[in-house]
Amino acid sequence: MAFDFKKAYREFYMPKGTPSIVTVPKMNFVAVRGSGDPNDEDGEYKQAIGLLYGIAFTIKMSKKGDHQIEGYFDYVVPPLEGFWWQDGVIGVDYSNKDSFRWISVIRLPDFVTKEDFDWAVNEATKKKKQDFSKVEFFSYDEGLCVQCMHIGSYDDEPATVEAMHRFMEEQGYDLDITDQRYHHEIYLSDARKVAPEKLKTVIRHPIKVKES
Repeated sequence: MAFDFKKAYREFYMPKGTPSIVTVPKMNFVAVRGSGDPNDEDGEYKQAIGLLYGIAFTIKMSKKGDHQIEGYFDYVVPPLEGFWWQDGVIGVDYSNKDSFRWISVIRLPDFVTKEDFDWAVNEATKKKKQDFSKVEFFSYDEGLCVQCMHIGSYDDEPATVEAMHRFMEEQGYDLDITDQRYHHEIYLSDARKVAPEKLKTVIRHPIKVKES
């Protein structure tokens, strides 16, 4: 049976619907950076998703080709994730989506090296006859965070975020969103197929211990 990151690491992908504190280890991702409203049909975000999955599946299916990755095991491609921010804003202003800046990512298994990643970019470029130059190998050590499962529309996230921040403060932490620590979302539902009120999204914010 294929390894499933969501099931193996439930503490990172399947938190409860109430806030909790978690320490997230360093992970590697295939990533694309961009800006603008993610709902724009012709925008950068929709194009980025195609690039991410193009590389993610090239790596997954490498087992059938000549490039054999050392340590490879069969796995389910992890869910789409996104790091989000807006210049001059602490947190997220959901009413001004045009000002979003983002890093859209899909987790890579630990056996994927930078050399394997570069091979996948070259392979996808040749086979799909598409420009993958925006794709990058991205390492991120997220560290101490507060997180919660949000069920519902993306536009309803502020209520979940507010609950997360109340819990964080009650537990003795401060929000630590900076230009290197971001609002983070993990998308467990396909928004094209699931009703908005049933969407499952992990929301995660970086925190730090309150200064005495």
